[in-house]
This record gives sequence, C-alpha cells and structure tokens, in this order.
Amino acid sequence: MLFKPEHIDQIRSGEKKATRRDWNRRQAVPGNVYIAATELFVSHDEADCYIRVDDVYQQPLGEMTEVDARAEGGYTLEEFRDIWRGISGGWDPELVVYVVEFTYVGSDRPDAVG
Repeated sequence: MLFKPEHIDQIRSGEKKATRRDWNRRQAVPGNVYIAATELFVSHDEADCYIRVDDVYQQPLGEMTEVDARAEGGYTLEEFRDIWRGISGGWDPELVVYVVEFTYVGSDRPDAVG
C-alpha cells in the first residue's frame, strides 16, 4: 500500500492508524498484511514496514471527525483537509471514500501477507 514518506514514520510510531482512499473498489482485505511503502513494486527483501488491515469501510469525507483525523497521523480535521486537497486537488464532503484501519506489525515480513 502506498504512503507518503512522512507517513511511514507515523505508521511505525502508531500515530497513523488509518488511511482514506478514493478507490473504485475495495483494494484491501481485513486480516491481510500489506507492505507499507513509498513507491510501487517494493519486494519483501526491500520492505521494512508491514501493516495488518483491521477494517475497511466506506464513508463520505464530510462525515470525518477530529478523532478520524488524528488516526490519519495526528492531524486536526482542518490539517487533514489541507493534506487531502494537496493530494487530490480538492475537498468534496460528498465524496465517498474507503477507510482502511490498520495496525503496524513490524519491519520484518509476517507469515500472512496479502
């Protein structure tokens, strides 16, 4: 799963426990373990950040709370909105996104990798 470089440290510290994605379809499965990386096609030999997906659900951006924003990396809701605008070009409170909640499981490859 792709993340910004600064998010990898937030994942490792436990500060980032969720990510919102504008996907056409669900691309993560609860219980599966994924590489958290900053570029595509990172092999398990190169990977050093793994997350286990705890839950995946859909939510309109406008229903985000301050608690949700903190789970995204310790941000306020307004800070998260600014980050979202920078990544996707705008903030549409009606846009329904996938929310992926996860737990950092370490730098070594766990047994069950999705």
